[in-house]
Amino acid sequence: MDFATLIGIVAGAGLIVVSIMSGAGLQSFIDVPSVMIVMGGTAASALINFPLSKVMGVFSVVKKTVLHKEPAPTKEIERLVHLAKVARSEGLLALENFTEEIKDPFLLKGIQLVVDGTEPEVLRDVLETDLEHLENRHALGKNILDSMGAAAPAFGMIGTLIGLVAMLQDLTDPSSIGRGMATALLTTLYGSLISNLIFIPLAGKLGARSKSEVATKQLIVEGVAAIQAGINPRLVEEKLKSFLAPKLRNTLTAVKKAS
Repeated sequence: MDFATLIGIVAGAGLIVVSIMSGAGLQSFIDVPSVMIVMGGTAASALINFPLSKVMGVFSVVKKTVLHKEPAPTKEIERLVHLAKVARSEGLLALENFTEEIKDPFLLKGIQLVVDGTEPEVLRDVLETDLEHLENRHALGKNILDSMGAAAPAFGMIGTLIGLVAMLQDLTDPSSIGRGMATALLTTLYGSLISNLIFIPLAGKLGARSKSEVATKQLIVEGVAAIQAGINPRLVEEKLKSFLAPKLRNTLTAVKKAS
């Protein structure tokens, strides 16, 4: 689980609530029609921009982004080097004994293709096509969240304008102007709040996690291809180290653990 996302949302919302309660009070900032305008308008905008199935699917993508923990690249390199050592000493067919231990579907697909004797060009093409579709799904999810992040403040402003029009139609009671103005401004607050605390940060997190996941899977593609080619495990490790930041390369213990 990505606790940073949950901590950020809870801390941000908590600080805002505490700030509100220390001033006018929470009750003054609750307005159901304003919530309906902002949330309903944002959802409607997303449905107009994107197919229903894609909008509904974005929630599962966000859930995976927040709850799924991507394996560390160093662990993947250690695993690939170990498999390379097995393949070099016992043959490619020996890798079939490890398929039940591999939990990553992408790596499992690669190893199964190797065991099945798939041509190197076909193997790389299959894995890279799978990776390309993964990138496309994540990019679509990020686009939907970015769209909702842009729409929420706009509908907040629309709600404010609606409130101002309703207020200005009846100025016979001057004492109600302040209350009406405050209510009208709440939609702008709601729109800005969910945009900058929910949609835009989640879109950024999804983009960052997507890049990290794609980089790890590119590492797997190169590792599986190297295993199929029968490259020495030490050379496999050195090749895959290029995917790591310099400070992580010295912590890699793949060859030591595999030997």
